[in-house]
Amino acid sequence: MINLNGTILDSSATAVENNRGFLFGDAVFETVKIVNNTILFSEEHYFRLMASMRICRMEIPMNFTLEFFEEQILNVAVASNVQDCGRARITFFRDSDGFYTPTDNKVGFVIAAQEVSHKEYVFTDSFYEIELYKDFYVSKHLLSTLKTNNKMINVTGSIFAKENDYHNCILLNDDKNVVEALNGNVFMKSGTTIITPPIADGCLNGIMRKQLITLINKMDGFECIEKSISPFDLQKSDELFISNVMVGIQPITKYRKKVFETVFSKQLITILNANITN
Repeated sequence: MINLNGTILDSSATAVENNRGFLFGDAVFETVKIVNNTILFSEEHYFRLMASMRICRMEIPMNFTLEFFEEQILNVAVASNVQDCGRARITFFRDSDGFYTPTDNKVGFVIAAQEVSHKEYVFTDSFYEIELYKDFYVSKHLLSTLKTNNKMINVTGSIFAKENDYHNCILLNDDKNVVEALNGNVFMKSGTTIITPPIADGCLNGIMRKQLITLINKMDGFECIEKSISPFDLQKSDELFISNVMVGIQPITKYRKKVFETVFSKQLITILNANITN
């Protein structure tokens, strides 16, 4: 392996050079939040990871149980001194030789952990503007719903947002319908109905998305449905917000000429925190 200066690196570099996650994006991952030495939504993360590995035809180790999953992540969290309030990413890659066709489907995994600022999800209604990202589109198929290392559309979209002073962007699918934000699922409030794109439209099968759908449908007077969203629907809505496990709920305050309220987002994040602590 040679670096950009033409210097030949030592053989230890082959650990990266031969990693299929690095070479082909042949990897799936989960990012979890850790609070008081406990992984939030641990079971949901574990089963989504298992489902992703099966879809990608990876061989799941017999010893990789839910308990083993939790133990490995928390061991790294303790070693990194972030067990009280942290985030960890566990990445499974196909640990195999071969070009596009692997010689076998055995896997390896790596875990990295770092500190985060808040144990509870924090509500903020500070200015948060979004725009559509239309350079590339999300395909409506099962792989789009997984957390894989193939995130180039999210990377290029984030660069577009940064260059144009937006806080986030909305991704569209081949039908030009709303799929998700660059870093989470999208929810749209219209009256007493909260709408989020269906998995069939290509959105990530988000852990927080699932939690919020359940919580909203338990709230008096509100209903959450999964339905395709047109970009034109966004400006007609009362409220927009983004969900992911690390942030919880991120209210959107502006999209083009429309300024949104954040009342429901604030109410929902209070309920979310209450459910986590109980």
